[in-house]
Amino acid sequence: MSTSALFEPLTFARGKPMKNRFALAPLTNLQSPDGGLLSEDEFNWLVMRAKGGFGLTMTCAAHVQAGGQGFPGQLGVFSDDHLPGLTRLASAIKAEGSLAFTQLHHAGIRSPKEIVGQPVGPSDDAETGARAMTGAEVEDAIEAYVAAAVRSQKAGFDGAELHGAHGYLIAQFISPTLNQRVDRYGGSLENRARFLMEAIDGVRARCGEDFQLGVRISPERFGLKIAEMRELAAELLSGGKLDFLDLSLWDVFKEPEEEAFKGRPLVSVFTDLPRGQTRVGAAGKIMTPGDATRTMDAGMDFVFLGRAAILHHDYPQRVLADGGFAPNALPVTKDYLRQEGLGEPFVNYMSTWKGFVAA
Repeated sequence: MSTSALFEPLTFARGKPMKNRFALAPLTNLQSPDGGLLSEDEFNWLVMRAKGGFGLTMTCAAHVQAGGQGFPGQLGVFSDDHLPGLTRLASAIKAEGSLAFTQLHHAGIRSPKEIVGQPVGPSDDAETGARAMTGAEVEDAIEAYVAAAVRSQKAGFDGAELHGAHGYLIAQFISPTLNQRVDRYGGSLENRARFLMEAIDGVRARCGEDFQLGVRISPERFGLKIAEMRELAAELLSGGKLDFLDLSLWDVFKEPEEEAFKGRPLVSVFTDLPRGQTRVGAAGKIMTPGDATRTMDAGMDFVFLGRAAILHHDYPQRVLADGGFAPNALPVTKDYLRQEGLGEPFVNYMSTWKGFVAA
């Protein structure tokens, strides 16, 4: 596949098409510390990527309940107080011809005690000190995801993605290790996935058919089993309720960790699943245009860029101008990141990433 294929439009079952195959991955950036109200730093970081040519621009993980905050300076989508900033952001992203998406998130047992007080999750967790959610709290959390999607739609976003990856609340419910419930949300895979499925159904019922919806999953770590995640992905793809499935793979072409799946790229576990009209994107160390086309050749419909998008706000435009474009080598300076639209909290956060920022 040539790089020209990366600039073909991509249609979805609902809503508007993506103008190309580049999506900005949802990236933690710590830039909105005032109760989750959108800051100028976070606004500028995201709008620069829309201006730089990304076909879909997604916020960081935005928490749907105050008690589900996962990190300092996290964008919020749990209150109507957030609407003015979210509305301004959605409008600015869409003005650049990019689809505007929120990512809806609850950290569950991974919520820091120093931020939320008492973290909660599917079950008691000795390591984090989290306690099991009551049945009413489970229902409230599902409603919080749905209400956040409704709020996103009201703000003008084209769609939302439910964050079901990386060991956060939805993934905690899916995990046979972290979820030890004995009610309708625990036990079988069907029961453990019920939280996610009810959130999807709620968004579809309340936001209508024009609102686009995606789900992010990761198939490994945090007690997840690849065979179960493949089964869940098959259900999500064939259910007709999603516009896309986002596979966060850490490294698209890495070998799976489970012995039964070794000898093949992790992405290949999912590429043969029937998908109907549901699109599939992947994230995981996609840096060069060659990485992106290789990911598409492997069966993905589009790619999510994280590190490459941090390094180059105009990555798609650069690839359009030069199919052999090579991203800047790491490490880069703090001043370089500031020029690429990262505010000081984000710059400092990137300094904690091994080898990313020059000392």
